Amino acid sequence: MRVIGITGGVGSGKTELLAYIRDNCRCKIILADEVAHTVEEPGQPCYLELTELLGRDILSEDGRIDRRKIAAKIFADRTLLQRVNRIIHPRVKEWILSEIEEDRRKDRTDFLFIEAALLIEEGYADIVDELWYIHAQDNVRRERLKRSRAYDDERIEGIFRSQLSEGEYRKWCRTVIDNSGSLQDTYKQIDKKLEEYL
Repeated sequence: MRVIGITGGVGSGKTELLAYIRDNCRCKIILADEVAHTVEEPGQPCYLELTELLGRDILSEDGRIDRRKIAAKIFADRTLLQRVNRIIHPRVKEWILSEIEEDRRKDRTDFLFIEAALLIEEGYADIVDELWYIHAQDNVRRERLKRSRAYDDERIEGIFRSQLSEGEYRKWCRTVIDNSGSLQDTYKQIDKKLEEYL
């Protein structure tokens, strides 16, 4: 089983391409954001730590953590972001490592893909076999974000500035998939790459 990390800037099309990959090879896909939801559930590792740090007013009526309430607190006090990340990210990584170990043992897939916003920053290069960078030109990403999420230029610029540079992505990633053109062209790049391993 080959473990591949998928990264790229917002609007590069990672979600769409992972859907294609899921449908076209024997694989498992782990989305770090979904894992973060799991480790924040009542009884899970992050739940108590987050409520101790942020207060019980971050809980919704059913006792679960309300991410919008966390976001509001972080927006009001930017120093909280790092503290929240220090609670969540290590637990997400632990959960992913245990999944990799179990899938290797059971030998039930050819590939395991991990998608995470901070894949490089959080040191996932050490736990995957390789990193793929999903690239799309800035103007293409900008149009996608306006169309799919109704973001304005100011918000898009802010997000672009907060993410890694093109050079940094390319430095860490062995494979670059260019998703600036048609999806069919991108699918061909993915098929070619996966065929190399099978």
